[in-house]
Amino acid sequence: MYYVKLSKSDYLPTRRNHPTASVKPLNLSRIQTYPLSSRHSKVNISDFSTSWRRGKSFKSFLDTLPDFLAVKSFRAVVRAIVRARERGRPVILGMGAHPTKVGLNPVLIDLIKRNIITAVAVNGAVIIHDFELAYLGHTSEEVDAEINSGRFGMAEDTGHILNSAITEGWEAGLGIGEAVGRYITTHPGKFPFRRMSVLATGEQLGVPITVHVAMGTDIIHMHPSANGAAIGGGSLIDFRKLVSLVSQMEGGVYINLGSAVMLPEVFLKTVTLSRNLGRSLKNITTVNMDFLPHYRPMTNVVRRPTQKGGQGYSLVGHHEIMVPLLAAAIIEQITP
Repeated sequence: MYYVKLSKSDYLPTRRNHPTASVKPLNLSRIQTYPLSSRHSKVNISDFSTSWRRGKSFKSFLDTLPDFLAVKSFRAVVRAIVRARERGRPVILGMGAHPTKVGLNPVLIDLIKRNIITAVAVNGAVIIHDFELAYLGHTSEEVDAEINSGRFGMAEDTGHILNSAITEGWEAGLGIGEAVGRYITTHPGKFPFRRMSVLATGEQLGVPITVHVAMGTDIIHMHPSANGAAIGGGSLIDFRKLVSLVSQMEGGVYINLGSAVMLPEVFLKTVTLSRNLGRSLKNITTVNMDFLPHYRPMTNVVRRPTQKGGQGYSLVGHHEIMVPLLAAAIIEQITP
């Protein structure tokens, strides 16, 4: 065993010899303060929630919500939609398929009938679920169970009838939305549940329904009757219709509901085309509603289109809760 003798230089300096030993605490006796009552505060009890009382109205419930963060955005969206309706300005709904799959068609149809939603833009999946609901009253297959066998997306009725409707419409110069809506309404015997169809409602009431498709993304594209010229041509007609609608959206509202890619990309192009053709769109409201704030909706719907003017909002939550809540809040505010 070996021992090493340490010299004084091998030890750390004592506190007395440390370089900061001479630093003394700062004297705070001369700092300036002010009365709390003179300060602006971001939180005030006047904005707090109140507890619920059994038997009160829905409007009373809305009034109990605390006026902070998401509630402020929610109320601003309601005001924007109500104001647009009162002034006869468009309220355009851009929608993915999930809202239909969680049972919201009746709510959306009611908003259309009340002239709250004035136009609807959807992706290709929406027309499939909308068609199947009108046709049989049920939709949405078990993809995990069917993909291994090759049966996924192979329902004959859906592929054959929808492709036929799209092709017939294309040959008549119609976009996909009008073509499918017209097919459902003119074949009532095939569609006993057509009252649940957003596309049929649009056709019956003259409300534009446009369909925006990426080839290969929808199950009907796998069917041998799929006509690429009709699908692409019909979707292009609908795109140009949507441009026309967005170009008139000054003072109006655009809502992106559950589309993470397709509709945000389409909407951004309609905005730039509108401005290129001389429509400034300086006073518009845009809203994204989804479970998560995805990149494209937040960028292409909420932020970029409103840089020139207007306001963008994000409402995060499950569609099956948020859409009925928003619809009810709007209905409570509009003049009967």
